[in-house]
Amino acid sequence: MEDHLPQAVRVERRPVSEQESRHANGPDWDRYADEYQATHGAFLGDAGFVWGPEGHTEDELQVLGDVTGLDVLEVGSGAGQCSRWVRTHGGRGFGLDLSHRQLQHSLRLDAETGVAVPSVRGTATDLPFAAASFDIVFCSFGALQFVRDIEQALAEVARVLRPGGRFAFSITHPTRWMFPDDPGEPGLTATQSYWDRTPYVEVDDATGVVSYVEHHRTLGDWVRLLASGGFTLTDLMEPEWPEHHDRVWGGWSRTRGLLTPGTAIFVARLAG
Repeated sequence: MEDHLPQAVRVERRPVSEQESRHANGPDWDRYADEYQATHGAFLGDAGFVWGPEGHTEDELQVLGDVTGLDVLEVGSGAGQCSRWVRTHGGRGFGLDLSHRQLQHSLRLDAETGVAVPSVRGTATDLPFAAASFDIVFCSFGALQFVRDIEQALAEVARVLRPGGRFAFSITHPTRWMFPDDPGEPGLTATQSYWDRTPYVEVDDATGVVSYVEHHRTLGDWVRLLASGGFTLTDLMEPEWPEHHDRVWGGWSRTRGLLTPGTAIFVARLAG
């Protein structure tokens, strides 16, 4: 979940490589990590599990089910809040993130909470774990939207999961691609095609270096990707905006959330 507010950039819509995406988004999160944790840390909880800006938690939604005694990998773990929740609920949570600075925040929370999450720096397209190591792999607004080679990322998830294992992830709801990333009234008017999958790219004006990339897939794209990757889709959640929730987070707000979905949560099982 990123309310991305870079300094001086120009926006482009063009194809990018996986390497270009990775080299942009890792340093971007390194720059943004301190502000992100300072702004959203209390909302997320040091050992909390929030699935999206709407504030729905794993305790409420039960996406993963009972994690007691299970090996659980979080891809795009940030400061490890969700994995720390897994450990406080009897599971063996492990984290992976592309950002060195986010992992430093994870170490800080390990020390502050007394609940340590073993974490590594890595990418979703090359998970540094043995085959069939985990019962569950999940991703809460991390990694997947920033990966170009998504088929490779899903193949890696399938490789590290045990047969019948669960894969769950939340992303910005694909229909949001049509609208400006604005929490106010302008964010309710469609300005581009839902079917235009050209990546969103930000280029640093001072250096000309790509500083941020986000990739779009439609709902149908995700269903086909999961099916072709050996997964069976068991649920697709589109959490509604809570009645008394007034938090603005980037383009997520009550103004938009009461009318259009902001988050999609996919739940799938690997063939057993």
